[in-house]
Amino acid sequence: MDIFPNEQPERRGRGRPQVRSDEETLQLILQVAGERFRADGYAGTSMSAVALGAGVSTKTLYRLVPNKEELFKQVVVDRVGRFILEAKDTDGGQEDLLGDLERLLIAYGHLILDPETLAVYRLVVSECGRFPELGQTFYQDAVNRTAIYMAEWLEHRCQAGQIKLNDPRMAAGMLRGMMAQDPERSVLLCQASPPDAGQIAQRAKECARLFLEGCITR
Repeated sequence: MDIFPNEQPERRGRGRPQVRSDEETLQLILQVAGERFRADGYAGTSMSAVALGAGVSTKTLYRLVPNKEELFKQVVVDRVGRFILEAKDTDGGQEDLLGDLERLLIAYGHLILDPETLAVYRLVVSECGRFPELGQTFYQDAVNRTAIYMAEWLEHRCQAGQIKLNDPRMAAGMLRGMMAQDPERSVLLCQASPPDAGQIAQRAKECARLFLEGCITR
């Protein structure tokens, strides 16, 4: 006896399966590559393992990314790119300088203090002696790129007459250090867990206020 008399068997459509675009395939590859780098290190990650994890052929992988050095670079660039997209939401108006700076620092905190970023930083520190290109890539495409973006953000606010700075690049370095240096070190030295979203937001609030207002009694 048929228990479900009205249920029809599933019919599969004929024809070739839907093909992902190169952009979608690359994003999948970068996701898998990031996981493999964090789990196995740079030396322990092979292009074939990344291709297998992403479900693509090695031919496809090498067509999109020519070598492992470039693959690591694209993983770093992709993550920093997401920070910049998030940070651009603070570039809109000039009415809420303190709030905009808080949101910029929250975005920066989520980048720097994210467990995945911290794992990649550990990888770079531990392996850049054998692979100098790791240190160069991480510095140029992560550290330097975020520094330039934040310096330009401050310079834009100077040009708008909202703040006055002698050296926006130096000020951006101080601001970045105030926001992330202590919690980053605590996590890297296994003395604390990565801060959660609420803790990052609270630190961003205090850093933004201190940066803009100072602490001298008037």
